[in-house]
Amino acid sequence: MPSALISAGPLRGEPGPFRTVLTEAGWTCIDTPGVHTLTRDELDRLLPQADAILAGGEDITADLLAQCPKLRVIARAGVGYDAVDVPAATKQGIAVTIAPGTNQESVAEHTFALLLAAARRIADYSRVIHAGGWDRDLVMPVRNRTLGLVGLGRIGRAVVVRARAFRMKVVAFDPVADPAFDAEFGVERLGLEELLAASDFVSLHLPISPTTRHLINSRTLALMKPGSILVNTARGGLVNELDLRDALVSGHLAAAALDVLNHEPPEPGNPLLGLRNVVLAPHVGGLDSDSMRDMGTAAARCIVNLFKGDWPADSVVNPDVKPRFAS
Repeated sequence: MPSALISAGPLRGEPGPFRTVLTEAGWTCIDTPGVHTLTRDELDRLLPQADAILAGGEDITADLLAQCPKLRVIARAGVGYDAVDVPAATKQGIAVTIAPGTNQESVAEHTFALLLAAARRIADYSRVIHAGGWDRDLVMPVRNRTLGLVGLGRIGRAVVVRARAFRMKVVAFDPVADPAFDAEFGVERLGLEELLAASDFVSLHLPISPTTRHLINSRTLALMKPGSILVNTARGGLVNELDLRDALVSGHLAAAALDVLNHEPPEPGNPLLGLRNVVLAPHVGGLDSDSMRDMGTAAARCIVNLFKGDWPADSVVNPDVKPRFAS
């Protein structure tokens, strides 16, 4: 009987359709207490027992994989996979899958929650009132303002729908064109530098890669409109945090609202900690009760299907592994 390590924190030890998918297909689930990201010691102890992992955000490195000769599938309960050493997995014949189309609505809602919290100074007002104060300074509205989306994939498109409800003008930068979508929702395509200069709010929706790492830096921040707000619900590595700190302290940017950081949790010396014009969340944009259910179920189905010999092409991120994959 094959076994799957359930490492995604919100799913460990919990019932749900993901578990039903696995158990009805004859799989045993390996769980460990807690909702934390599994430590390396826990992975060293548990992962070598598993034929598959229903993975959260833990680092799955080449040296860890070398200890796991049974492992055949790494199924991410999410859409990012930068924590997985994909080349090492491919070399070892391990399929790596994601769960596309499962969490974009959650991330889009969270994007707007952060955008509104920064624009309307919700967190700052709350701190002042709890401390006995009463601050009613004027804030920036979002209506009739320009939202620039850097990346227009599933998540960016879900943000567009919400932005239109707030009567925002939407501009976007993305190498993939879609004239029909743009026409339906009134999206104007711009180059990156044009977008930064035109936008009152800039929201990042790109994957991390060598070409996008620190895309937001001193040069690109200087291009942003004075008094604008940066929102990042994608990956912390897109932003140079020291440069962002400087832009916030100088007043060039009014605020930043970030769900992701370069190091998570942030180290004590993180340059953004303690700034009153920074709203932070603990990388939870894609996590709500519905999206977690859907991501877990999609990941479980990938595991079961791969071991049945069915290839979920839309979910496998390393298709080159197929000739070496052995279920």
